[in-house]
Amino acid sequence: MKKIWLVLCICALMLCACSKTTGGSNETEADTKATAAKSTETESVGAEAAEDKGTLILATTTSTKDSGLLDEILPVFEEATGYSVDVVSVGSGEAMKMGENGEADVLLVHSPAAEKAFVEAGHADEDGRKDVMYNDFVLIGPKADPAGIYAEAPNDAVKAFQILSDTESTFISRSDDSGTHKKELSIWEKCGIEPDGDWYVEAGAGMGAVLEMANETLAYTLSDRATWLNLALDEDLMIVCEKDESGILYNQYGVICVNPEKNDGINHEGAKAFQNWIVSEETQTLIGEYGVGKYGAPLFTPNAQ
Repeated sequence: MKKIWLVLCICALMLCACSKTTGGSNETEADTKATAAKSTETESVGAEAAEDKGTLILATTTSTKDSGLLDEILPVFEEATGYSVDVVSVGSGEAMKMGENGEADVLLVHSPAAEKAFVEAGHADEDGRKDVMYNDFVLIGPKADPAGIYAEAPNDAVKAFQILSDTESTFISRSDDSGTHKKELSIWEKCGIEPDGDWYVEAGAGMGAVLEMANETLAYTLSDRATWLNLALDEDLMIVCEKDESGILYNQYGVICVNPEKNDGINHEGAKAFQNWIVSEETQTLIGEYGVGKYGAPLFTPNAQ
């Protein structure tokens, strides 16, 4: 009888132990699930915070937009930083005026002399201007090339512009105070020519629009290479002058954070994030890869220091 009682006690103890173990296991699983839920919730809150850093106003030359570069790289910046970017695509001169007036947070432009003056006038923050990338300008004209520039001056921009003036071949100028317009004016100055007359058309428009006008009227115009390639208007137009060894067609781009003392609305933190991001090694690689798959060569060459 004692033996039977002892066996029953042992069995009862074993059942109790199993019940506790099972309960402990369930509690452990519940704790794990609760911890995972809290972790997920924390990550979600963090993601929401990253997406709520506000809007950044980027004033930039039309070529960075018309070339397709910004459409390629800006989503990477927005995802990595949580800032959303409003792009105002105008000529470099107009972009810098926006900076002077405190209407933009950061500038991406291509008029080095004007950029230097902008910084020296105190319109930039303490870090001033930084190099980002470069490409070159090309003189575009109809494939028939009635001025004969491709035959006479395929690599001499000053001579090409002299021929345009001598033959009064229709030339469409940006005439918008952009970096391209400033470059064009500098070449005319080298020629000692002030262009005037019916043959010289002042469009007051962006690069893409001017190239479309040249295509429709079979006229000549000066373009950055990236926009020319991206618009693919080579059925009726062609490059008639490029790669001038003097370097006059060189096209450098820079990034500038606007002086936050302009007004309380300047998003200087966002501007700084953009400036640091676009000159970073990772972004410079993205810039250097853009266009390679489609054109066999990059549309821009990164050169941030």
